[in-house]
Amino acid sequence: MSNRSMTDVAFDILQTQGKEMTFVELWGKVCTSFGFSTSQAENKIAQFFSAMTLDVRFAPLAGGIWDLRSRRTYNETHIDTDSIIIEEELIKEDDLMASVFDDTEEEFDKPFHEEPVPEEEF
Repeated sequence: MSNRSMTDVAFDILQTQGKEMTFVELWGKVCTSFGFSTSQAENKIAQFFSAMTLDVRFAPLAGGIWDLRSRRTYNETHIDTDSIIIEEELIKEDDLMASVFDDTEEEFDKPFHEEPVPEEEF
């Protein structure tokens, strides 16, 4: 068994291929390289996807395509966050409290009485 990681194998595959590949195609080649059974492949696909996402050697592209970051320009691999629109609503403190505490105030004003626990349960 090889000591190489799935992402190391994927890196070699993409490097040898010389061009981008779909995630499914790349995963299939990694599974073949490791000799994974269908069950093993199903159990490891999420781990592989997470590892690919976190590995700076890889560039996820539109349409489920992956390539080596070294073959891509900065603009192809980075999102312009200026184009992201975030709408923030200002919520009054009273509105926030009303949504958190949906019960009536009477419910909160009731005294709390804890039942004593019998000694034999200690």
